Amino acid sequence: MTDDVTQSGMFAETALFPWWLMLLWGLLTLLVGVMFLLNPGMTMEFFIIFLGAYWLVSGVFTIGSLFIDRTGMGWKIFLSVINIVAGIVILAYPIYSTLFLFTFLIIFVGFWACFIGAAHLFQAFKAKDAGNGVLGIISIIFGLLLLVNPFIAAALLPFVFGGFAIVSGLASIFVAFMAKGACAAA
Repeated sequence: MTDDVTQSGMFAETALFPWWLMLLWGLLTLLVGVMFLLNPGMTMEFFIIFLGAYWLVSGVFTIGSLFIDRTGMGWKIFLSVINIVAGIVILAYPIYSTLFLFTFLIIFVGFWACFIGAAHLFQAFKAKDAGNGVLGIISIIFGLLLLVNPFIAAALLPFVFGGFAIVSGLASIFVAFMAKGACAAA
């Protein structure tokens, strides 16, 4: 009984968002996950187009901010131009941009995994730590697999996103109902 009261008090006191907002977030995340799994190509293209529009608008607003605040003017102009050009290219060529961005992401993650794996192996040899050695080998193998087949990994990325979104959405829905119950009990 004491544990139930403590847990319900914890939910009621530390909730950052109302339970219904967590529920809405969970349902939307679940919907996005299902969209990724049912129609991965179109969903990825939609999110890339959204990203392009965001970058374009962000670049325009950053240029506009120069009329109010001129500090860091060089950086603001540089970042604005990059954002505007990236936004225009993505909006003009959404399919190619989707392929390019996700393949680039996979290549970046592959190199990063190899780098992290090498760091783990270095630490393993330095400290004679077998655990770090195993982590290093696994990380390097993972990185090399991504680098050898970046297009296949990029094609599988929507399914990974979809699975993660479904699990995250279900968890958010569960937490929302727990928070609702805690609020009702309080």
